[in-house]
Amino acid sequence: MQKEYNLSKNQQIIFDIIHNSSEPLKAYSILFNVQKKGIKAPLQVYRALDKLVEIGKIHKIESRNAFIACQNSSCQITKATAFSICESCENVSEISNSKLSKYLTNFTDESGMKYSKYNLEFFGLCKKCKSK
Repeated sequence: MQKEYNLSKNQQIIFDIIHNSSEPLKAYSILFNVQKKGIKAPLQVYRALDKLVEIGKIHKIESRNAFIACQNSSCQITKATAFSICESCENVSEISNSKLSKYLTNFTDESGMKYSKYNLEFFGLCKKCKSK
């Protein structure tokens, strides 16, 4: 379960922009959108993004180098994220699947490494694009 945090002014502004977006946003797109609210430096944006990821309010979509608001209230924050990404419309959604989470929590590879965190991205076609 996510813990509640008091966000700084910059963190709140940046979180609101990501939360209200219909698609993942890149850092410079966020910077462009927050300049009129007094956030001028890329470093201010990156600090806020790092903190928002750390506390589990947003996730980074590695393949897109973009950020999306967490949609899962029982998310394990930065330790376990999985996304489905449509190859056609590029819609991104967070996967919340207890079987997948349980499997990956207990997963150990051939070298014996036990993983402490993961960020998975699954690519395919969403229902809407499949039916076109």
